[in-house]
Amino acid sequence: MPRFAANLTMMFNEVPFPQRFAAAAGAGFQGVEFLFPYEHAAPDVAGWLREHGLQNVLFNLPPGDWAAGERGLASLPGREKEFRTGVAQAIDYALALGTPRLHMMAGLVPAGADLALHQATYLANLNYAARAVGEHGIELLIEPINGRDMPGYFLVTQAQAHALRLESGAPNVRVQMDFYHTQIVEGDIAMKFRQHFDGIGHVQIASVPARNEPDNGEVNYPYLFALLDELGYDGWVGCEYRPRGRTEEGLGWLAAYLNAAPAAGSCERR
Repeated sequence: MPRFAANLTMMFNEVPFPQRFAAAAGAGFQGVEFLFPYEHAAPDVAGWLREHGLQNVLFNLPPGDWAAGERGLASLPGREKEFRTGVAQAIDYALALGTPRLHMMAGLVPAGADLALHQATYLANLNYAARAVGEHGIELLIEPINGRDMPGYFLVTQAQAHALRLESGAPNVRVQMDFYHTQIVEGDIAMKFRQHFDGIGHVQIASVPARNEPDNGEVNYPYLFALLDELGYDGWVGCEYRPRGRTEEGLGWLAAYLNAAPAAGSCERR
């Protein structure tokens, strides 16, 4: 049965971030993810996790100036020093929180830019980050993101991401497959998941097209959850969606899976 992690950036927005840990635990989640923890001191976040018996399964490297519209630094020529500083900061947080994987955001490519230069920059930064986090036993994730939500994003398709993963040759680089983004860009989710299964390190979900709870829209999530079990996927499934109303009121889809989940401590992967 899939293991679901609440995304505390998207979910439980009825309360401030520190209180979302209690809300997630109260709703039955054992794992949480979030975009960025950096506005809060690492010991504080670690304390909220411990207090509520939660595991942080994922967060992102610093993305540059998020408020100004930046969405990652990895493919941006001339920003390498800032990127490396961000890698070090993310490692410090990951070690404090016990986080086993980090997502490296690629960044936006300006119209008319030299794509070869951006790809070379991306690969160099990917290899640097993979080595740096790998020294601490941390997995590095890369994620294709659809151009409707994030126009100009460097990394768009599963095939592109897996080609870059293989080109890097780093054993701790894996691809984050968000079924929401995959459906919008490519469709054929089940076959792409089968095709790339060995290189996938994390899954995320949301309805399409509205990015709400995975209980409506054009994606058949019960089928996909059964596929995860069929293939033996033992990672986490991040619930990176925007609740239609109050978060707790939209968790009916989750009840059957939580009731059938194995006891805590019985899962192989962190």
